[in-house]
Formats: sequence, structure tokens, C-alpha cells
Amino acid sequence: MTEPLNYKHLHYFWAVAREGGVNRAAERLGMSAQTVSGQVSRLELALGKALFTQQGRKLVLTEAGRVALQYADQIFLLGETLQETLEEETPGATVRLSAGITDVLPKTVSYRLLEPALASGNRVRLVCTEGAFDELLAELALHRLDVVLADRPVPAGAQQPFVSTLLARCPVMIFGTAQLCARYRDGFPHSLARAPMLLPTRDNVLRSQLEQWFEAESIKVDIVGEFEDGALLKTFGRQGVGLFPAPSFQVDDITRQFEVEVLGAVEGVSEHYYAIANRRKLQHSAVEAIMRSRAEVRDEA
Repeated sequence: MTEPLNYKHLHYFWAVAREGGVNRAAERLGMSAQTVSGQVSRLELALGKALFTQQGRKLVLTEAGRVALQYADQIFLLGETLQETLEEETPGATVRLSAGITDVLPKTVSYRLLEPALASGNRVRLVCTEGAFDELLAELALHRLDVVLADRPVPAGAQQPFVSTLLARCPVMIFGTAQLCARYRDGFPHSLARAPMLLPTRDNVLRSQLEQWFEAESIKVDIVGEFEDGALLKTFGRQGVGLFPAPSFQVDDITRQFEVEVLGAVEGVSEHYYAIANRRKLQHSAVEAIMRSRAEVRDEA
């Protein structure tokens, strides 16, 4: 008969895997490294599988260890959620929403996409994680996230249980300081020829759309800066370093915050924003509220 899983041993393993070593895990747990190591060895003995292997000075997860960590993550996340729920005056009254936001999404856009969940009538505890698209999808697959907001859907043909829902189409405009806009306003968009321009880096979906637009309009701009972070790009734009493109649900979001003006719209170019969820999470009330907003897919162009 298989011995029941000892969750205390599993917790020690989880701590070692997350902290990257026995000593750091022991420090976090307030225990001796010898005790932690012994407990992990007992778990390996019970499972009949080695969970770690030594590579030089590093402790590395085996294939069995990676599988065990995936399950441990889910188990202890559920445990934390259970504890938080039962600590409430009215257990179950608060809905926890763990949202992953791709690092290319403008902050104001992220808020507007999450707004339906916050306005759903339920008490929502929002936990936001920012990261790269592929990293967040991996977290979603492991159920560490309830939803991912991104500027692209899951690639066609992906054999993963995800649902991509288009929430909004957002117009792209060229912004700049009053001085730069006055200089390049007449004859827009062809006035942009050789204009100083701040652009997203080449791995950004918007960058490829802009390059196609420049080519179609026979415009060659002077690229004076490339940025992974959209907020940093706009900050340089605020200082007059160059004109910059940005999507905006409301023009005031950018013009007021960064003290710039709209030079003109990039005709035919829009940013598309998606909510990506695991099919099993579609009954999550806050995720449902976000997905329902697709019924009013916003096209501000």
C-alpha cells in the first residue's frame, strides 16, 4: 500500500525549490539545513523518485522534481487562498483575481481592461503580476494566474487549453511636446520625414505595424530611441527628445499625464488587447466580468 503523501515534507521540498537551495530554504523556514535536507530526502523516499540532482554547487530539479513543483505550487496557492478566505468576516465574500499583465501593455490600458472586474459588484482582491508573454502563459497553464492581458492572442494551433478573447481595439496616435508638434504638424503624416522618433523595440507588435505604415506612406523617420518599457518611452517624449506613438483609450490619459499634444492619428493602425484564460477558469466571476466586456469591444478610432 502506498504511503500517504506527507504535506509537511512537500512544503520543505517546495521551499527548497523556490529558494534555490537548502540553506536559503532553511533560513526562510527558521530551521537547520540538516533538518530541511532530511525532510526532502524522506519525501523522495516516499515518492520513489529523486527530486533534485547536484550540478556542481547547484541543486537542480529533476524531471520528477519539476512535475512535483507544479503540483506543489497549486496545492500551497490553494492553501493560502483558503486561509485568506476563512479569515474574512464573511468567508467567500471576496473574490481573488490573479492577473498577469504583459510588460508591453500601457498601464492606463491595463486598468481599463480590468475595470469590469472591479465594477462587477463583488468584492475583488486584485493581484497583478507583470512579465513577458510566454512566461505569463506558463503561469496561466499552472493555474497560478486566472487571466493574462496581452497585445496578442495565443498563437494559432497551440495545444494548450486557453481561450483568447478580444476585449478592445485601440487607436494609435503620434504624440509630442508642443514645440515638436508645432514643427511637424503641417503636412502630417509626410511631415514626419526625418523627424526624431521614439519607438518600441523590434519585438513589440506595435513596432512592426508602425514600420509597415511608415513604408506604405514612404516616410523615413530618424529613430533616436528604442524602448522596451512604454512608460519610459513616454517619459523621454515628455522631455522633447522625440515624437512617439502610443495607443490610448482616451487621449487625455497621455496628454495630461505626460504634458504632450496629439500630432495626428496613425491611420489604419490599432492595438488589439486580449484576455487569455484557462478554460477551467471561465467560471471565475471576475474573469467572466472581464470576458463579458467583449460584448462592447471598444474601437475608439
